[in-house]
Amino acid sequence: MSLNAEPSRSAGLDRLDGFVERAGGRYAARRKFDLGPGRHDAVSGLSPYIRHRLITEEEVVRRVLERHTPEAAEKFIQEVFWRTYWKGWLELRPSVWTAYREAVRQETTRVASDESLARRLADAAAGRTGIACFDAWIRELNDTGYLHNHARMWVASIWIFTLRLPWELGAELFLSRLLDGDPASNTLSWHWVAGLQTRDKTYLARPDNIERFTEGRFHPAPGTLSETAIAVSGPTPPPPGPAPEAPSIPRQGRVGVLVHREDLSPEWLIAASGSTVVGLIRSPTGHDTDDTLPARFTAGALDDARTRLRQAGYDVDDIGRADDTIGNVEAWASVRDIRTIVTPHAPVGACRSFLDGLTARARAAGHDVIAVPRAWDTAAWPHATKGFFQFKRQIPALLDRLVD
Repeated sequence: MSLNAEPSRSAGLDRLDGFVERAGGRYAARRKFDLGPGRHDAVSGLSPYIRHRLITEEEVVRRVLERHTPEAAEKFIQEVFWRTYWKGWLELRPSVWTAYREAVRQETTRVASDESLARRLADAAAGRTGIACFDAWIRELNDTGYLHNHARMWVASIWIFTLRLPWELGAELFLSRLLDGDPASNTLSWHWVAGLQTRDKTYLARPDNIERFTEGRFHPAPGTLSETAIAVSGPTPPPPGPAPEAPSIPRQGRVGVLVHREDLSPEWLIAASGSTVVGLIRSPTGHDTDDTLPARFTAGALDDARTRLRQAGYDVDDIGRADDTIGNVEAWASVRDIRTIVTPHAPVGACRSFLDGLTARARAAGHDVIAVPRAWDTAAWPHATKGFFQFKRQIPALLDRLVD
C-alpha cells in the first residue's frame, strides 16, 4: 500500500485480481512478515477499499474461493472476517465507542496542561523517540497512510508499555492517519493490546519477534523495549446487546437513498428501494478542509461513487459541504419531496453518530430515515458475542450462507 492507492472501485477490483493467486498458501506463510514500505507483497492491500466498501467482503471472499479451496485460503478468509467480527463486537456494545471518545477528549485536555506529556506525545507522533523500529513505522504511517498489521501491533505495544502514553491517543493517531482507519477494528485492536478487550491479556512487542518478522531490518537492543506488559486499568466490557435486523422499506411516498462513506457500493440498496434519487453525503463529520491522506482518499472514494452512480443513470445530489450537514439533508429531502430516506446501515462510529442525529431531526420534520444493513452483517454480527476464536467456528456456515 502506498500513496499511489487510487480511491476507486475499479482500482480495488484490480488489486483484488492481482492478489487472488497469492491468497492461499503463500499468504498463510508470509502474512506476518513486515519487509518495509513498498514491499508488502505478501498481504492484499485491500483494506482501504473494504473499509469504504468500494469493494465488499463478500466480493473478496467469493473471488478468492473461485481460485482456492476454503482450507487453502483459510488464513486470508479469517482475516477478512476479523474486520467483520470487530464491527459486530462493537455494534453489540456501542457504549465502548462512546467511552473511547470521551477518554480521547479527557486525555487531550490533560495533554494541554502537561508539557512533559505533550512533548513525549509529539515526539512519538513524529517518529522522534530514538527507538529505530518505532520511529520508522511512524514515518511510514505518516508518509503512506498504511502499516502492516504486525507493525500496528508492535507500535501499539511500544506506545503503551515502553513510551507509557495513553492508548486512546495512540488509537486516535492511527484513526486519523490510516487510509483504512476503521472505528471498530482500530479501537478494539488497541483495546486488545492494552489488555482491556480480553481481561489482562496484553500484547508485548519483543525484540526477537520484531527481528524475525522484519527479517533483520530491525533488531532492538536489550533494554530498548519494555519487558513487561501490565494491562491498562479500565472497565470490563459490557455484555452484548441485540444486533440490527433488516427493516422493510415502505413503498408509500417518494423514497430517496442517502449514501455515505461507510458503503460506497450502494447499488444493492438503490435497487431494493426502487428509487433513482440519491443524495451523497460529502462529509458527515464536518472535516471538509482536512488535507490528510485518509481525508483525500475518502474524498476520492466519494467522487468515484458519484461518478459511477451518475453513469448508471441515477440522479445524484451532493450534500454536506456546509457546516450544518444535517440541515442540508433535510433541505434535500424537502426539495426532492422525499418522504422516506433509506441509507446503508453505518456501523458504530462517527458516521453512525451523525446518522443518529439526522434520524431524530428528520423524523421531527416529517421524514423517516431507515438504515438497512447488508446481509453479510446481519448474518455475522450476532455471532460476535464473545472472542474471535468462538466467532470463527461460524465461518464455514457463514460461507455456505453468504458466498455459495
